[in-house]
Amino acid sequence: MKEYPYWWDSLGTAPAESRTQNPEPHPEPRTKNPEPLEGRRVDVAIVGAGYTGLSAALEVACRGASVMVIEQERAGWGASSRNAGQVLTGLKLDPATLVARFGETRARALFDASIESIEALERLISSQGIDCDYTRTGHVQAASKPSHFQAFQQEQTLLGKVFDHSVRLVKAEEQHSEIGSNAYFGLMVDERSGAINPARFVQGLATAACRAGAAVTERTKVLGLARTGSRWTLTTSAGCVGATDVLLATTAYTDQAAPALQRRLVPIGSYVIATEPLSAPGASTLIPKGRMVFDSKHFLHFFRVTRDRRLLFGGRAEFGRPTPQTTARCAAILRREMAAIFPALTWARIDYAWSGNVDFSRDQLPHAGRLDGAYYVGGYCGHGIAMAISLGAVIGRRMAGDAIEHPLFDDRFPAIPFYRGTPWFLPLVGAYYRLRDWLE
Repeated sequence: MKEYPYWWDSLGTAPAESRTQNPEPHPEPRTKNPEPLEGRRVDVAIVGAGYTGLSAALEVACRGASVMVIEQERAGWGASSRNAGQVLTGLKLDPATLVARFGETRARALFDASIESIEALERLISSQGIDCDYTRTGHVQAASKPSHFQAFQQEQTLLGKVFDHSVRLVKAEEQHSEIGSNAYFGLMVDERSGAINPARFVQGLATAACRAGAAVTERTKVLGLARTGSRWTLTTSAGCVGATDVLLATTAYTDQAAPALQRRLVPIGSYVIATEPLSAPGASTLIPKGRMVFDSKHFLHFFRVTRDRRLLFGGRAEFGRPTPQTTARCAAILRREMAAIFPALTWARIDYAWSGNVDFSRDQLPHAGRLDGAYYVGGYCGHGIAMAISLGAVIGRRMAGDAIEHPLFDDRFPAIPFYRGTPWFLPLVGAYYRLRDWLE
């Protein structure tokens, strides 16, 4: 079993040792790191070379500014190449919660931002010619309990009335047309979502940013940031860099170099396994229309069939930060849960198991804006592929001087009380959501 993301092998650069925890996700570094950076000056310094940072770098570089993206590992090493490649409509908060919390007008604006982010992703793929297997597959949400399907009926009405968004319900007795499992009590189908190879996409995005003139500096850790007057100094493992503006695009991997942002984002582990390649008839039986699938539990599962007919199956499994030990343990948990949903896969070989962090905000919404003088984006809560592209580009436009109005801009992003970057409360949160799943 390979203990790294399945997607990395699609780049054609399998690591020499199959059990290496941090193999190279790219064939060649974009810079020979660590290169000396002492004394370098740029208009914009971006910390983090994932979807957010690279999207912002592309926007800023296309406007003629000098920009450097500084990445501790390799471009796309974190969540950008570890996710399931599900490009979903909506946000982490369901439509009813959005309306209850914000009212219909603001709820509609927030939901529309998710749809517009998918459109932005599709335009970017087209304009930059990124080969990343993007397809509009649609997604399926599966009801884990009968009451959840009843909630789907109410959500369908609300989506049509308030959000002008159409979804289709499939009753349990007809659900085999969408999913080859008896584990659920009906489905809700949204045709607007899509599928992507996340590693190929982030590699193409990095290439596009560099082509536009951005410098992507890898294997370089930002140790601290300081502001004097109108200038920033970034202390890195390769020397000090000066910048007029700084964007913190570290999301779920934010550390003590940015303590203010670290107090606002909670990293939660997400775990994924991928089976051996399945037969064509077997794979088509699991998800006949090739959609992205997730269920309705708080401790949810998500799954899809890859281009080479593997079932990719993931979920929280545990609440906490991933380690090699927890990844192995959670892989075993996911295998059992996969077999419960798809008994035909009980004896399927697991070829890949990996983990990564997902960044959560206190209100379970993305935020973007300015914090203590530095720009930031984060809090995607598992819905970050398209939103990171959209918000990265929009924050890039704001750094370039454009007057931007966006429903997710928040220059008053409040810190989480009693939190300093160590998520001591995650076991309690996990127990709470397991209890809710049982009670509901």
